[in-house]
Amino acid sequence: MPSTAYLEIPQDILDSARLSLDQVLVELAVHLYEQSRLSIGKAHKLAGLSLWEFRQLLGSRQIPPHFGAEDLEQDLKMLRQLGAS
Repeated sequence: MPSTAYLEIPQDILDSARLSLDQVLVELAVHLYEQSRLSIGKAHKLAGLSLWEFRQLLGSRQIPPHFGAEDLEQDLKMLRQLGAS
């Protein structure tokens, strides 16, 4: 079972930012994804959103998807495997 870390955020900070705890997690996930610190899979889980919802959120904020050469190779490999079956 993976370990869990806890972060205390004083309520007055949340109130000043006008954010709920769930919204803070979304903002953290978006920021870490945008900085390439989290994959989209980890980021959408941190945000508590489905992959589709997280992708929609990124699009609405005009944050481009991270899709590098390694991702392309993995996709091509999968397509070849699917074509062989």
